[in-house]
Amino acid sequence: MHSKSTFKPMTKADIIARIVAETGIEKPTVTAIVESMMGTMEKSMIAGNEIFLRGFGSFILKKRAPKKARNISKGTIVNIPAHMIPAFKPCKEFVAEVKEKVTVK
Repeated sequence: MHSKSTFKPMTKADIIARIVAETGIEKPTVTAIVESMMGTMEKSMIAGNEIFLRGFGSFILKKRAPKKARNISKGTIVNIPAHMIPAFKPCKEFVAEVKEKVTVK
């Protein structure tokens, strides 16, 4: 049986609201900055670049090997070619802080 997380996921709207509250910058400005940052990161990774944010972590590209899968509804085998996927690798300090401060419930 899977245990459901008791943590509330933080949404983009939550991030924007927190930045507005902490900085006093107007919401439309913060929204534009957050949207621009996300768009810049997305375009950069689609172009094959990785992103390194010192003290936070890295947005990296991982290669997935080719594999065979089954289409259960048709009973056929499907070849999935090798492909790249985006992934996040937190820095060591970030991992250590989460281990120290976040408790398992």
